[in-house]
Amino acid sequence: MGNISSDRIKTGSARMPHRALLKACGLTDAEIARPIIGVACAQSDIVPGHIHLGTVARAAMDGVLSAGGTPVRFPVIGVCDGIAMNHEGMNYSLATRELIADSVESMTISHAIDALVCVPNCDKIVPGMLMAAARLNIPTIFVSGGPMLSGRLRDGSRISLSKTFEAVGALAAGRISEEEFLEIENASCPTCGSCSGMYTANSMNCLCEALGMALAGNGTVPAPFAERVRLAKSAGVKIMELLERGLRPLDIMTESAFRNALTVDMAVGCSTNSMLHLPAIAREAGVTLDLEVANEISGRTPNLCRLAPAGPHHMEDLHYAGGVPAIMKELEGLGLLDTSRVTVTGKTMAENIREACNLDDSVVRRGDNPYSPTGGIKVLRGSLAPLGAVVKKSAVAPSMMRREGAARVFECEETAYEAILGGVVQPGDVVVIRYCGPKGGPGMPEMLSPTSALAGMGLDGEVALITDGRFSGASRGASIGHACPEAAAGGPIAIVRDGDRIKIDIEAGSLDLLLPREEIERRLSELPPFEPRVRTGYLARYARMVTGAEKGAVVE
Repeated sequence: MGNISSDRIKTGSARMPHRALLKACGLTDAEIARPIIGVACAQSDIVPGHIHLGTVARAAMDGVLSAGGTPVRFPVIGVCDGIAMNHEGMNYSLATRELIADSVESMTISHAIDALVCVPNCDKIVPGMLMAAARLNIPTIFVSGGPMLSGRLRDGSRISLSKTFEAVGALAAGRISEEEFLEIENASCPTCGSCSGMYTANSMNCLCEALGMALAGNGTVPAPFAERVRLAKSAGVKIMELLERGLRPLDIMTESAFRNALTVDMAVGCSTNSMLHLPAIAREAGVTLDLEVANEISGRTPNLCRLAPAGPHHMEDLHYAGGVPAIMKELEGLGLLDTSRVTVTGKTMAENIREACNLDDSVVRRGDNPYSPTGGIKVLRGSLAPLGAVVKKSAVAPSMMRREGAARVFECEETAYEAILGGVVQPGDVVVIRYCGPKGGPGMPEMLSPTSALAGMGLDGEVALITDGRFSGASRGASIGHACPEAAAGGPIAIVRDGDRIKIDIEAGSLDLLLPREEIERRLSELPPFEPRVRTGYLARYARMVTGAEKGAVVE
């Protein structure tokens, strides 16, 4: 294997103090002599997607041991977006992505680790670790904790987390009883794992496969299955092969790999958060990935899946249908993937999916029978969002694809949520929630509570919502986020007034404030300087350094 990074802390007489400290951890001379493999594990006792990650990490460590390495586990933070939702905690969610990347980098370099097994699961943890992997460029493999199983109500219907948020609105509107409300609460999240729809966590875990950074099944094998443990053991064995070969993340995460990931993203109908995370990861890999590329790929990629909240299926259905390899096989048949790219298996994507097949075309549509001929995510531009806005097109009702209505403006999520539940928002309104971008939030909070309240009250087919913040993958309806430039940066969303007319055309990719250009320019010129909402602590530092959502909300 030749010289390895960990030689810097264990070889020669000058490194005797380092060896003494390693022995204090219980490592033997034989263990110290082997390659040291970091296992970055996001286990915690308050995140359902992470509560079992100790078991997954232990299995990965067993795989490393069996293949002749010395595994060392270290912790990584992780926020549960669902628990952080609709209070100040959500301001920290996206901001933790940078902390995660920085902490993995810091731990890895400080301890001269030779290779990494990353064990994430939920929303910001996966992209944060991928950013670190690109930055460090040492052999790395991902094995996530996997999705939870969907819940079941007494009538046999299946549910997931998005239904709990929608139930709040349904209860407020008198559409369900207190008894039904409690049943949904108790049934929606029946196991450990990332929530069971195609939300952000599962989107990013599936895209790890499409990027080539994880083994088949990473995105879809359910968390409680023994197959998940076996997958982790295989990843532990595989990292030793990657180290032996010298195969590194930047050999895998090339420009074509990111285009492959975007193509799978559009076919699956992933969370709009992928439009923040993929560009941020690509930037670390030295690849330019912008919204124009996303729209180009969306324009030629059919939407083949509609998992919750866009449709009736859940992650275990995709698993039984053949998982991400089945989707990639359909896309390969359409000539939409570059399958010549090498992956963490040491083989090309073409070799990986050679035996893959679509086992259920009600879950994964055939390439010649898509839900729509274009992708699940659409980028919109116009006078309200000159630098772009993003919508999960596959989760929008047909009646909302083209819409014009009067703006009802809110300066924060909380007041909008109260107005929706209080019946202030009426059919035909276009709700605008601003000063929620990366700088303005700060931290670009998700708006799952307002969108779910609209859906629960039966208004998701009548009311559009536009924000410079972002949406959970669990949101559905005409939920348009990432409006750029954000209000805090002087974007046009800052000048919208109650009653202004807004025109949305998702098919055409346009989002316009229906005012004369002169009036828009006059209002922009009169905008007062933005006053930061947070002036101390991490969020204040983050807000000073973060870029716009059109750049992936990266810190510079």
